[in-house]
Amino acid sequence: MPDRASVAYFGAGPSALPTSVLETAAASLINHGNSGLSLVEQSHRSALSSKILQDARENFLKIVNASAETHTVLFMAGGGTLQFSAVVYNLFTAWALKHPDLAAKGQRGACEYLVTGGWSSKAADEAKRLVGEENVNVVLDARNYHHAGEAKKFGNIPDAGEWKGNLKAGRDSAFVYFCDNETVDGVEFTKGSPLDILGEDPDRIVVADMSSNILSRTFDASKFGIVFAGAQKNIGSAGVTIVLIRNDILTLLTSGGSLPPKLTPQIPVTPVMMHYPTISKAGSLYNTLPIFDVYIASLTMAKLLQRDPSGKTALQQQEDESNTKAATLYNVLDRYENVYHVVPAKSIRSRMNICFRIKAPGDEAKFLKGGEEIGLLGLKGHRSVGGIRISNYNAVSVESVNKLAGYLEEYAKAAIRNSKTRARL
Repeated sequence: MPDRASVAYFGAGPSALPTSVLETAAASLINHGNSGLSLVEQSHRSALSSKILQDARENFLKIVNASAETHTVLFMAGGGTLQFSAVVYNLFTAWALKHPDLAAKGQRGACEYLVTGGWSSKAADEAKRLVGEENVNVVLDARNYHHAGEAKKFGNIPDAGEWKGNLKAGRDSAFVYFCDNETVDGVEFTKGSPLDILGEDPDRIVVADMSSNILSRTFDASKFGIVFAGAQKNIGSAGVTIVLIRNDILTLLTSGGSLPPKLTPQIPVTPVMMHYPTISKAGSLYNTLPIFDVYIASLTMAKLLQRDPSGKTALQQQEDESNTKAATLYNVLDRYENVYHVVPAKSIRSRMNICFRIKAPGDEAKFLKGGEEIGLLGLKGHRSVGGIRISNYNAVSVESVNKLAGYLEEYAKAAIRNSKTRARL
């Protein structure tokens, strides 16, 4: 049986976590804080649990350079997928509360989506299901931008000039949503985009799903109405989702009552477990929250904040490391382009999820088996698209990336040798 040190794990989620975090959490699984009780036995309303929640909130705000005066951090269950619904319910209602005169006339704020991969596609589909297709505006569907003769699939994001004209004016928009990094398709928006376009109208609320690249690079929290992220990629274990919401949106939603009534037959009532003001008022403890998962997330964030001083923030240092790790892997893949095919366009390749194919038919199983034999695990692509996927999350060490890069190089050289041998026969 391999020990932990001999394994390099590149799974897409749940993903690798720092060993020191797991060791601390493991001790708390038996006896947390010398209380004599496991953390999973503690009341979620105990003083110990309250401190864990407070530490996690403060750590997250500090890392993303946001303030409790402008933003609120919520911890919720249901993963990022629950937020597909929660965002629609809350912000569709918020638009009606902000524009009661227009809502009374039957007008609705559009739920707007940039569809660039599997997750944003699912988010848009959920909005259509909840409030009707007539209230959903797909600003961009990246599958429609492909070369003649190619299958309609994700893998590219066109320049903003090709889709920004499809946006509603901010007054007519409940929100515009995008997924910053698509895990299945290996697509990531370049830093700062599409905010350069979406932020032009101050009335527009921007929502970002950062489930798979949160805390891997800096971002300007003030530009977003809502950012959400399932913890199980870069922050912690599965079971808790972090939601960063602007306080003015919470205030607006609160003006509709603790649980806003149905404003008109077309405005759905928000389910209580998705109602942001209810969760906020309860301090994320409206029901029993998985405190152990919050604890793991808090420990991971605390570790990030402990990075060696260098004149850069912890997040800037993590961004540098993430970029370096991704470049190491892409450099090998590009150097052996006769062996490997990187799926997405070069300009929008994900730093977090590196998706590629082995060009030789049937050789992907061989590649995966060879990797497993030397402790390189979690490399199989998503079941919906196949191929190979390297998930390069924060806890994946530079040493693990270098080990994988070495295997990619050795495999490619062997494939080239074998190809030349076959050609001579």
